This record gives sequence, structure tokens and C-alpha cells, in this order.
Amino acid sequence: MATHLYLAFNKAQDVIVVQWYNRTLAELAPYKNEVDVTDNLDDLKLADLYILAVSDDAISDVSSKMPFSNRLVAHTSGSASIHDLDKKHARAVFYPLQSFSKNLELDFTTVPICLEVLEKSNMKLLKTIGQALGCATYRINTEQRQTLHLSAVFVNNFTNQLYRIAHEISDAKSINFDILKPLIQETARKVQELSPYMAQTGPAKRNDKKTIKRHLKQLENEDHKAIYKLLTASIQKTHGVLNKDYKKHGRR
Repeated sequence: MATHLYLAFNKAQDVIVVQWYNRTLAELAPYKNEVDVTDNLDDLKLADLYILAVSDDAISDVSSKMPFSNRLVAHTSGSASIHDLDKKHARAVFYPLQSFSKNLELDFTTVPICLEVLEKSNMKLLKTIGQALGCATYRINTEQRQTLHLSAVFVNNFTNQLYRIAHEISDAKSINFDILKPLIQETARKVQELSPYMAQTGPAKRNDKKTIKRHLKQLENEDHKAIYKLLTASIQKTHGVLNKDYKKHGRR
């Protein structure tokens, strides 16, 4: 997160990165000729905004050790409370809703920024910084942000785990996973135009019992089988498949 933010800020015309702190100075070695770096919180310079791109568990500790008060400090977490920041600061949240992999480039202009403040007067600066990155900004409250983060776990982390399982299944039969990538892309594209409910296809929605039974027989890993059963049942419940089947065949 910190690396992607720095790179995006560095490209923005109206944003100046005054300093970059990391407790391990070696991590900042590639950038030491571009920006002032430090591993000492006591050496932090004056700035309009301090962004804590740290783990959720570290927010409270790091913010409490910052050697000043009444300055605007924001964390970047989707889940942590704004109150996890030490109360000596003007507290805020600057949450880019995206998946970040350190070694993969990211077009920051596609990233929505969710903003939260305790004092309304601080919203303008956060919004200005978000817009300088070319991002859409959204003012949200804690409950909305935490709900977005939960939703993001489903659409990103859980989906990626399903990709990994599919990779494992295909790889076991010497099938190139690349063959599935156009389907992955089309699935993501489709929900840009249709709701996920309307975009749903497949044997679970059709209640294709023979195919479902065949798939379960093909699966050798019991964890994969349990996930298949759980997701199949969820799709069937969402689309009322079992109720339709019940009405069609009557009570048995």
C-alpha cells in the first residue's frame, strides 16, 4: 500500500511527498534519492497530512508514538476504526478500495478512495488529495467502510482463492490455466453491465443434478468438494432452484 501510494503521489502535480517513514530503512533504499527517508519517528517533518499505511494492529501503536499532536493523521485501513488513531491527532481515514501487490503496477486513477473524518473541516484536504491522484472520492462513515471491506473480501480475496483452487484442479490434469483466463475476464466484465444476480449461470442455477453429481465425483480433495457443495447450495437458494424443483415434482 505505502509503495503504491508513494508512486501515485509522486506522479500527482499538486501533491508533494515531504518524507517517507519506515521502521526498516533498507526497505526505502530504492527511493532515498527521490524523497527524504527516515526510520525514526522523532525525525518526522511538518506536513499537512500524515498517512499511516501500516497493518491494522500497528495503527494505535504507531500513531501514539508520533511526536506531535493536533495534526491531521489518517490510516488506510478498510476495517480499523478511526478511533484506533491516537486521540491527540486530528483523525481521518484515507482508504483506497483496491487489491495491492507490491511488484505489480496499478493505475491509481481507477481506485475509489473512501474518506472519513471526525472534523468536517479536514474533508476538503483529503478530497483534494484524492482528486489529485485522479481518483473518485466518497465520503462514508465507519459502518459503510467496514461493510465495503467485508464485501471486498468476498469479491477479491475469496474469489482469488477460488482461482487458486481452479488452478490446482486444472494443473493436476496438465491443463494450462491460461485457457480459463478469458472466462475470468468475461465474468468480471459482465457485472459491469448486469447485476451479479442476473449474470449468474451454471449447473447450480439450472439445477443440473447429473452435472453436479459428476463434478463432485471428479473432485478428489474433500475441502474442494465441501466448497463446491456450499456454493452450489448458496446459488440454488438465491435463485429459488430447490423451491421450483419442489413445486414441479410435488412433495416426496
